[in-house]
Amino acid sequence: MSVQAQTRNTRMRAAVYHEYGTPEVIEVRELEKPVPAEGEVLVRVRAAAVNPFDWHMLTGLPYIARLGSGLRRPKGEQLGADFAGTVEAVGADVTTFRPGDDVFGVRDGAFGEYVCVGEDRAIVPKPANLTFEEAAAVGVAALTALQGLRDKARVKRGQKVLINGASGGVGTFAVQIAKAFGAEVTGVCSSANVDQARSLGAERVIDYTRDDFTRTAERYDVLLDIAGNRPWSECRRILNPDGTLVLVGGPKTNRLVGPLGKAFRDRLASVFTSRKAVFFIAKPCKEDLAALADLLEAGSVTPVIDRQYELSELGDALRYLSEWHARGKVVITV
Repeated sequence: MSVQAQTRNTRMRAAVYHEYGTPEVIEVRELEKPVPAEGEVLVRVRAAAVNPFDWHMLTGLPYIARLGSGLRRPKGEQLGADFAGTVEAVGADVTTFRPGDDVFGVRDGAFGEYVCVGEDRAIVPKPANLTFEEAAAVGVAALTALQGLRDKARVKRGQKVLINGASGGVGTFAVQIAKAFGAEVTGVCSSANVDQARSLGAERVIDYTRDDFTRTAERYDVLLDIAGNRPWSECRRILNPDGTLVLVGGPKTNRLVGPLGKAFRDRLASVFTSRKAVFFIAKPCKEDLAALADLLEAGSVTPVIDRQYELSELGDALRYLSEWHARGKVVITV
């Protein structure tokens, strides 16, 4: 093997940034290809997906997030979390995966050609009925929907669930997962996305450009609020006496604390009522990805992809995401 070939084999392309800012600060560069340590697998990434988390990491907003990501500049140089690809190599003592296995999961730095992931972390076999792009779309969005509905709201068969923001990344998964749990689902979205919400399984769809979902006579056991655009006083009206508001998103206008301000206010307001409000951030884990893989393999849940971009177009993908009108997931082909 030539020295040039050896060099190529030890390098990879990845999207990097060294300062907070707009998508213009992102560059695709060559980096050292990672080497799997003991208990790790090396994955050749075939596709990755864009999340609001990536936008917050890029811009450094809200400022409170910089307590973890770096006060003046980002601690890490790579973006991305959701990935799907093929195992290329394994470290010592790896027993779950072998080279050639197709996998998907969540790992920092997914916007690059390779990632190393601990075999006990958020990585599972890719269902054969999914493309790499579809599998990459699962990650954070589907985990958020699953954990919000199952763990925070404790959705049961026959309950009425309203999803405010049913057309985005989390929302398209939430409609399907709530249906898989046996719930009666109502989605809230714009006129352009009504048919999509119905096709995913929502029995009823409210077009927020025509109707105010907080003024309906219907009462719900669970409100999964992804849009986060209505105050507690209005959300409380449509909840049953023992209903639960699960906050996933919120206003993005507060540059200091972002959606945390609304989450704190709603949680405080609900303390002295029978209804409750909870806010959470999804935690990637192997067990929950495996549960999602079962739903995906059974056809109960299907990823919805709005647009696909190349790695060199990551800035455009993030810019599109930041308009907050994506119909499903935005995917990067690596």
